[in-house]
Amino acid sequence: MTPPIDFTGRRALVTGGASGIGEITAKLLVDLGAKVVLADLNADALPGACKRTGANAFTVGDVAVEDAAERIVADAATAIGGIDLVFNSAGIGDDLVPLHEQSIERWRRVFDVSLLGTLLISRAAGKLMIEQGRGAIVNVSSIVGLDAFPGRSAYGVAKAGIAHLTKTLACEWGEHGIRVNAIAPAYTKTPMVKDLVDRKVFDPTLIERRTPLGRMAETEEMARAAAFLLSDWASYITGVVLPVDGGWSSYGAAGDVAKIRHK
Repeated sequence: MTPPIDFTGRRALVTGGASGIGEITAKLLVDLGAKVVLADLNADALPGACKRTGANAFTVGDVAVEDAAERIVADAATAIGGIDLVFNSAGIGDDLVPLHEQSIERWRRVFDVSLLGTLLISRAAGKLMIEQGRGAIVNVSSIVGLDAFPGRSAYGVAKAGIAHLTKTLACEWGEHGIRVNAIAPAYTKTPMVKDLVDRKVFDPTLIERRTPLGRMAETEEMARAAAFLLSDWASYITGVVLPVDGGWSSYGAAGDVAKIRHK
């Protein structure tokens, strides 16, 4: 019988761990036996998230700044004795703005936190993993990075870059026993998405009608997918960008899925 997923003895760093998918994934990793360090830029939110998840420690920093990213990884390794697993969940939302009207400063910030932050944390943690000859990294891409979403150029380009970076690192680091994968979430009930809904950046009913499963995702569903890819159950999986999207990326017909389903 295949044993259940068990992270006992594994040491994990979760960025963007103060809320959303990062926090829920951190809690799942702790529940499955891992030692976990949370990292986030939101210093006020980290203590509460640490308590809710049962994480061993937390560290504050901006993943998009090279020195800060290196320190985050070093802090985590010191706190729990090394790093075996990384979940790169840090990211910020964008606005629904055509590219020719987009602020370059805002575009760059969205891009840097998601893509550059993922690169910097992966690079720093990867050096440690190469030395120990093992490790697993899961990044967070998005359905917005798999196809064009007009008005979301910064977020989409960053998430597309994460998908490409994931495959590149998987190929470069496979010989060192390091697996690198990504999940590509659909719209998920996170604080970031709630903010977009509250600001009327998009209509959630349109998302639900476009999704074959007919609903937005729960954060726990993203956490389970990430935990699987980090676990030994995925021991021969690397370089994969897994859509966790309720069928969104499979649907290519005209019109809403809901209208077709209800005929």
